[in-house]
Amino acid sequence: MDNIKTKDHDFMALYNPVHARFERFCRARVYGDMLYKDLMHDSILIAYEKLDTLKNPGAFLHFLFGIAIRVLANANRKNRPEPIRENKMVLFIEDESNRADKNDDLDLLYQGLAQLSDDQREALILFEITGFSIAEIAELQSCSVSAVKQRLLRGRKELLAVLREKGVEPLSENNQAGKKTLVV
Repeated sequence: MDNIKTKDHDFMALYNPVHARFERFCRARVYGDMLYKDLMHDSILIAYEKLDTLKNPGAFLHFLFGIAIRVLANANRKNRPEPIRENKMVLFIEDESNRADKNDDLDLLYQGLAQLSDDQREALILFEITGFSIAEIAELQSCSVSAVKQRLLRGRKELLAVLREKGVEPLSENNQAGKKTLVV
């Protein structure tokens, strides 16, 4: 019984500091594929069960992301959903922000990310949103550093093209009047 309490305490001591980053990753990564809370739940459960395999407590977030990536890959293999189309209802992501323009921006960003390949989307989220290094992403995605760089480059270009199709221009000093700009 004391072992369970100790494991619970150890797990929560590792999880609480990384909760916000892990939630942001899950929200952005699964947009349109499944509910982010399902991914979080499944990943946390597996992480708890496999906590004794974690050799370095400092790598706990990396450990969680690796599990989440595998859970999502397994879910996608089992049930390949249709891609989101403009005329289909999309999942709404809860956001604590009261700024309507920011919610719209996040929705546009997540819609754009959902149209990228899984590898590109994952690389962009890990690098831009969660702050992982290219080397860490290469390890998580089981690929080379140059492959991650290519995924980031191509993903950014495709995301920009998708956002421009939706009438969104990146922020710059000389935006044309009447164009919607993305502020994230």
